Amino acid sequence: MSQNCSAVIVAAGNSTRMGIPKQLVAFYGEPALSYTLKAFDQAESVSEIIVVARPDEQEKILLLAGQACKSKKVCCVTGGESRQQSVLAGVRAASETAEIVAVHDGARLLITADEINRVIADAAQHGASALAVRVKDTIKTVGEGCMVAGTPVRASLWAVQTPQVFPRAAFLCALECAVKEGREYTDDCQLWEQRGNPVHLLLGNDENIKLTTPTDLLVAQAILQKRLKKREAAMMRIGNGYDVHRLAEKRRLILGGVCIPYEKGLLGHSDADVLAHAIADALLGAASMGDIGKLFPDTDAQWKDADSMKLLAVVAGRLAEKDYSIVNIDSTVLAQAPKLAPYIIQMRENIAHACGISPIQVSVKATTEEGLGFTGLGQGIAAHAVCLLQEN
Repeated sequence: MSQNCSAVIVAAGNSTRMGIPKQLVAFYGEPALSYTLKAFDQAESVSEIIVVARPDEQEKILLLAGQACKSKKVCCVTGGESRQQSVLAGVRAASETAEIVAVHDGARLLITADEINRVIADAAQHGASALAVRVKDTIKTVGEGCMVAGTPVRASLWAVQTPQVFPRAAFLCALECAVKEGREYTDDCQLWEQRGNPVHLLLGNDENIKLTTPTDLLVAQAILQKRLKKREAAMMRIGNGYDVHRLAEKRRLILGGVCIPYEKGLLGHSDADVLAHAIADALLGAASMGDIGKLFPDTDAQWKDADSMKLLAVVAGRLAEKDYSIVNIDSTVLAQAPKLAPYIIQMRENIAHACGISPIQVSVKATTEEGLGFTGLGQGIAAHAVCLLQEN
């Protein structure tokens, strides 16, 4: 079965148990439905997204979709009086090229792209699939007068979640047959099963809860808070760079891409821009991508007398490929002479241009070492750099 899949997100309910439109409840400044849309937008197995909504909410939902979805086409259709009718409307709107349809509750905002991809792949293998978790509590069946009628074996009980994934054409036929027969199902798998079709259950995540009661809002908020804190901790990466070059006669002195008038220049295989090299090492280190010597070895003739600003631009490009953004760069040049203050603004602009960021994100400082050490004696120039990267 093809992995070309249309996602139908059902968000047309009246939220009678919640008392407010649950798909639009805000969590940390974003409506619940935005989290759902982002997960499906990030799921590689999904080719398009159809949101089923009430007519008076469609304009707002399309606006949300425009902000949340960066790579997928999103359309909005009007739901019906029941969940089954809303699902039918969504499946009818799915592209005919889609061989699979994944039906999801819009109020399950904690679904992840990985879970979506897994259940779609599972449906491709088994014909139909749904996420589910094992029941933890003992379940009772109840008879007249709220008297216990029986106790099912807990080991055989699973709580079914969404997405629930089916072959599109066959599922559409099953939905239309149910309408003709006057049958109403609250669960898509149940409808599919009643037509004699098997469903495979894939172990899901207990966090994939559905917003149904006000208590669910508190649970969802706590889970989101945990995820956001974990993401923030993972998103920031600090890098440290250091480089030093010897001063030599008959060499140009280039620092931060600026050619500075001086009697000596820095010795190196490239233009020996020690500041650019320290910054490049900091960026590469933050991303765990080695160092500038590994990327531009001095044994390679193509880097002979290379412009270090161009090398820095290559490093920035490699970071972008790995989905890192540069938050800021702080650097210090250690030189007894010449005076660098007149050139610092231009250095910042050159570095920012090479890295694709604003000069306000770049700091360049210069200091002497009071005549101490090799820099203080005028034998060489060194540079330190620290950077902060953000995982996108």
